Amino acid sequence: MVLPQKIFSKIIRAVVEFDLIDDGDKILIGVSGGKDSLLLTYALATLRERMKKNFSLTALTIDSKFSDDLSEKISAVKNFCNELEISHDVCEVDIAALIREQKNKSPCYTCAYFRRAVMNRKAQELGANKIAYAHHLDDAVETFFMSLLSSGQLTTFQPKTFLDRTNLTVIRPLIYLREAEIKNFTRGFEVLKSPCPFDGATNRQRTKNLIAELEKSFPDLFSHLAAALRKNSIGELWDAPKTREQMQEKYFALKFGG
Repeated sequence: MVLPQKIFSKIIRAVVEFDLIDDGDKILIGVSGGKDSLLLTYALATLRERMKKNFSLTALTIDSKFSDDLSEKISAVKNFCNELEISHDVCEVDIAALIREQKNKSPCYTCAYFRRAVMNRKAQELGANKIAYAHHLDDAVETFFMSLLSSGQLTTFQPKTFLDRTNLTVIRPLIYLREAEIKNFTRGFEVLKSPCPFDGATNRQRTKNLIAELEKSFPDLFSHLAAALRKNSIGELWDAPKTREQMQEKYFALKFGG
């Protein structure tokens, strides 16, 4: 199977625009076995062959212990990586138990936190300098909209992020791809269904559904949200709120004169 030119071009655009891959990079790929991470793995293997940069790839799957038979299904991921000549490791972390222990925290937050910690530690053990995640454009837009709805902030994740505590760089080469494009390409892949017991009942899923519903009335909503991710999209906004100390002088001037 060959990457369609449209998909390949979008990935190359991300790599070039955000300077994601350099000579000598050792990249650890987070591979869950889902459609997004399988495409990411396949795409990076393709780039390794086509790009005139010398970089190496290795992959890690985290068994979060949500399912008793996941270890059997992960063998398909290992075979997939072996066919692409990418070494593959599995790390077991009982995230299900950690979620039960931390009842006051969002299960998604707990899961993401420990997954990142495992990825960072494994990258350091392997001598990797970069970690590749399979977040795509829908993820970025949903994160942006979800942040606005839940915290009143305009923020999302970056295509490239340097982690100064670990001296690692996180890259997201699929950042320009829509989820529908990924689904279409990976129809012939052996895709693992997410074992997460909260799958389909998260804030992210609710945000995804809300965007889809709003698009019925506002067809350009997604493209407008995607455009709003850029720093140059910000129009006229109010100044940041002043502190009590900053307001005090003007307040007393109004109240007492002078």
